[in-house]
Amino acid sequence: MRLEDLPYAHLLQRHTGPLRPDGRYDTVHFDDLALTGQFGGAHFLECAFTGVRVEEAKLRRAGFNEVWVQGARLVGVDLAESEWQDTEVEGSVFAGISAYGSAIRRTVFRQCKLEAVNLRGAVLRDVVFEDCLLRDVDLSDAKLTDVSFPGSTLDETRLRGATLKNADLRGAAALGLPDGHLGLRGALISTTQLLDLAPQFAQALGITVKD
Repeated sequence: MRLEDLPYAHLLQRHTGPLRPDGRYDTVHFDDLALTGQFGGAHFLECAFTGVRVEEAKLRRAGFNEVWVQGARLVGVDLAESEWQDTEVEGSVFAGISAYGSAIRRTVFRQCKLEAVNLRGAVLRDVVFEDCLLRDVDLSDAKLTDVSFPGSTLDETRLRGATLKNADLRGAAALGLPDGHLGLRGALISTTQLLDLAPQFAQALGITVKD
């Protein structure tokens, strides 16, 4: 998708000045900005973020509704208990992010890199991670419903205590799950992935395999 393809593209107005805590932003275009500070409780409706860099900022309980993000870089950002709905994120980097307790619904992450992201206890529904890298992503105790990972690489992705329903892992390019079988109840996996995980299942069941 391109910026001009957004249904609200003709309404967008370029943002100037700092963000405000608890601010309300409607049809605003944030372009090539470096943002830092405390913006907790800010809400963004039908907004676009392009080439934005956010470092060591606090966006706790922020809301993103019908937002389009492209080429963003978020480092050390507090997004705990934030809400994402009907949002599309493309070609962006999330590193050292606290997003525990967040609610993410009907959202697509495409060609993104998520590294050291804390999503413990988050609720994900109708979420797609397409051609993404998830490295050291913690989904412990999270709830994943109708979540898929086509073409994505999961590296040190934790699912311990997670609740999965129709979570489709079959299209993932790689499954690096340090918790092994823990948290996989309710997941859809391929036969090849099952064979790859077989040693961990056997170990959990106390089975010794010898030829």
